[in-house]
Parts: sequence; structure tokens; C-alpha cells
Amino acid sequence: MKKFMDEDFLLQTETARVLYHEHAAPMPIYDYHCHINPREIAENREFRNIAQAWLGTDTYKWRLLRSNAVSESCVTGSEVSSREKFQYFAESLSRAIGSPLYHWTHLELQRYFDCDLILNGENAEKIWDICNARLQAADMRAQGIIEHSNVQVICTTDDPASDLKWHTKIKEDGKCPAEVLPTFRADSILNIEDDGWDAYMRYELGEAAGMDDISTMADIRDAIVKRLDYFAERGCQIADQALPYMVFAPAKEYELDDVVGKVINGKGMPSKLAMEQYKTAILLFLGEEYARRGWTMQIHYSALRDVNSVQYTLLGHDSGFDAVDTHNCAPALAKFLNELNKDGHLPKTIISSLNPADNIVIAALLPAFSGTEALGKIQQGAAWWFNNNKEGIEAQLRILASISVLGNTIGTPTDSRSLLSYPRHEYYRRILCNFIGNLVENGEYPADMKTLGKLVEDISYNNACRYFAF
Repeated sequence: MKKFMDEDFLLQTETARVLYHEHAAPMPIYDYHCHINPREIAENREFRNIAQAWLGTDTYKWRLLRSNAVSESCVTGSEVSSREKFQYFAESLSRAIGSPLYHWTHLELQRYFDCDLILNGENAEKIWDICNARLQAADMRAQGIIEHSNVQVICTTDDPASDLKWHTKIKEDGKCPAEVLPTFRADSILNIEDDGWDAYMRYELGEAAGMDDISTMADIRDAIVKRLDYFAERGCQIADQALPYMVFAPAKEYELDDVVGKVINGKGMPSKLAMEQYKTAILLFLGEEYARRGWTMQIHYSALRDVNSVQYTLLGHDSGFDAVDTHNCAPALAKFLNELNKDGHLPKTIISSLNPADNIVIAALLPAFSGTEALGKIQQGAAWWFNNNKEGIEAQLRILASISVLGNTIGTPTDSRSLLSYPRHEYYRRILCNFIGNLVENGEYPADMKTLGKLVEDISYNNACRYFAF
């Protein structure tokens, strides 16, 4: 029987162990997609206790607690103490056998707190004390955690109307060990079906762009360009958009103006077709702008958001009440990429679906739109969210290797709101090295350690550096 999470955790072969310890582990982290609040970095946040650091924003942990019948007041509420919340989490974690959360939690205990204890209800008090004592150290404030984690680049997720003041402060202070850059997240512009879209366009995006009125598609494009310029001046070179499903429904300009005018003047919600036509036009315009600027476009889809209406009313978005959606996005995605590609307007693009059935769909599209601008110009995003587990990562690696080029992938981002989540890169790298190691030891690839070592180093870090070229 193997020891629980020892130095060779998840590494089943000698080849895997050499690849991980000598090549993957030393590589820095290039976190090209996360949801860390830049204010925490700018203010070099200090955490009062481990519950605040672990349970304050991590929806994975919230979902675990709720699944174990813990009251919402003990999950996101303020009615109980941080110590009590931590106790509930410790007791719930013991039941999460096979969950990546179980592994991430213990990796974080080992890497940040030098604690090899197994977290459970019985020793929660002892681990609480160990972690809280460690959190008092100066190197366990936000920027110290980043340095300790060997993070070189952090790309946050930012609304187009954001003033990016915290990014400005980080840059002016010059103390953060990582380069922290904004990401242009266009969801608020795209989501014309949302309540409040009209107010956002007029009073948030419009004011941020210095425009008195937004009432036509031309106005929206002007506002977008102004905000893209603003983001570019502050170092942004990457954009993101999350969609329920991929759309492609071209329309005439007058049709788009009719849709925008109707919604922005409060005269009704758009039809499904009108919504898709608007989103298609915005996505195509954004893609052209990203290509012109040399930016990278990320597309995320197939998340079924806020399925529990009662909890959404109480807690709002991003509270852990999401699921996986199913749509046939292949035709729309292919048409969208082709439309941009026809006129030379296809930017470097990272495509991620929350539905694991789409792995082969995306992987098959990559070579169809390859280009000379970057190695692996069109990328399949790493196993995301509910797929960010051992089986999900292995499945994504296996399909990508089978029908595209695994050696060109840009690895994984953290995709987290927690500064203590960087061991997720270690988790991914261990699974990657084990996958490659099994191929080698099964005689499916030569045991050329020089070539293999470079391959692992590239996937872990170097490919992202070359791809984004920040």
C-alpha cells in the first residue's frame, strides 16, 4: 500500500517520477486565467485565520459543506464563528473520498503550512492552530503567497467598465513578485438577455467610455474600442467571454439596431434568435479587435448557471449553484472560427467547454484553424471546473494527444478565487507526468529523457510564455 500523498503522489512509474521531480516541479507558474481579486494583491492582504483564507470565496468548499447538510449560515453566513465553519469543513472533508478537493486541501496544508496531518473533525483544532500561527508570518500575506508559489504571471478577470485602479496600484508599487495583468471579460456586454443590461450599457459601460448615449450597434462598438484601448494601456493582452452555448446567427445592421434599441429603451426582452444575432455580432467584432491588437481570445461555454433560484435570490451569482449544460456547439463554433479566419481576423484562441463530451469536438477543430502566429494557435483549454479532477484531466490529455498535438498545449490556469489554490498546478503537473510516463513505459514513446523533459517543461510553463508573449 502506498503512503497517502507522499512525494510520489499520483506518479505510478519511474519515468513519471523523474519527469515530475526534475522537470515539472521546478517550473514557475503562468496563471493566465483566474478570479483572484486584484485588490487583495494590491493591499497585500493578511488573512486573520484559515477559515477566512479557505472558506471565504471557494465555491468548491461551499458545495462540499452544503452536500453534507451544513446550514447556509455555516457556509456563507455570519451567524457562526470562523472556527465553527472550519470544524464543519473538516468534518465534511473526511467524506470526500476521490474528490480533487480532498487532494487540493492536503497539498495546501503541506505546501503552505508544513502540515502533514490528515484534516478531520478530531484534529481540526490542532490544524486550526498550526495554520493560524503560520498565517501571522509576513510571507503568508498575499504577495508572499504568490512568491512562495513561484508565480510569474497572474491574469485576473475584469469587467469592461472597471477602472482597473488596483492593477495601477500594483504596478506603481512595484513590490508584487508576479506580473499582474487585467483580462477583458466581455460578459456584461454580451448578456443582452439579463435584467439590468440596459442600465449597465448606459450608466456603467457608457460612463466608463465617456459616452453620453448608447443606443445603436455602432455606439456599442465605439464603447468597446474605447474600453479595449483603456485596458491595453494598462497591460491587457488577453480577453475572455463565457457563454451558455456557442452562437452563430449573422444579421443585418438594421436588425441589430432594432434589437439594441428595443432592449436598451426598456421595451421588452429579445427573442432567442435576436439574442443570438446580437451576441454573434459582438463576438465577431471582439474577435477582429483582438486579432488586430495581437490579443488572445478565451471562450468558455456549457455552464448551466444559478440552477437554484431560491439561493440565487439570496446569494447572487458565483455562489456555487451551477452545473454542466449540454448543447451541440460544434456547428456554431466552427462557423464562428471560419468567419473570423476568412478575412484574417482569427486571433489566438483558447476554447473551453464544461461538458466533457465536447473534448473531442474541440480537439478536432484545433488543427483545422492552425496558423503561423503561434505554436498551437487555437488551443483547447485545460480540464475546467467540474472536470478539474484526475479523471477529467486524464481524459482531456488523452483526447488532445490522440487527435491534436499534446506538446503544444499551454497547460492549466488556476481558475480560482483563492490565493492558496496554486497547488492545483502541481496536481495537474503530476497527472500530466504520470500520463506521459505510462505511455513511455508501455513502449508507446521512446524513453528519451532529454526530449521528454523539455516536453514537460514546455507544457508546464514555457509554452504559455511563448504563446502569450506578455
